[in-house]
Amino acid sequence: MIDTTEFNTRLKKILDYYGLSASAFAEIITVQRSSISHILSGRNKPSLEFITKVLNAFPDIELLWLLSGVGEFPKSTTPLQKVEPTPVPLSSLPSNQISEISNGEDSIERIVIFYKDGSFRNYSTNTAK
Repeated sequence: MIDTTEFNTRLKKILDYYGLSASAFAEIITVQRSSISHILSGRNKPSLEFITKVLNAFPDIELLWLLSGVGEFPKSTTPLQKVEPTPVPLSSLPSNQISEISNGEDSIERIVIFYKDGSFRNYSTNTAK
């Protein structure tokens, strides 16, 4: 039997981790928004269909962790390393790329590109204000 209070705590942890509102989460897993609200309030228990939709939409979630809290979230096949940001001046980009990102109306301070492996690249204008 699922402890709904603990399940709700884990569900809230998922929402926080991905930075999602209950509405956005409902859209991603294709359930009605009221379903999420009813589960979070404790009015309803999660169905097998609900659990399956969560696991299909979010591969970082382990079934055992979601149901009982055993294991870890997010699941990790390899430990992630902390990558320190390395500012790269925009002047190092080809000029045609810079013109595409600078529209003349707003000044761009920096651009950050995130990669699937957890690393990222930070491009900054390096101008002092």
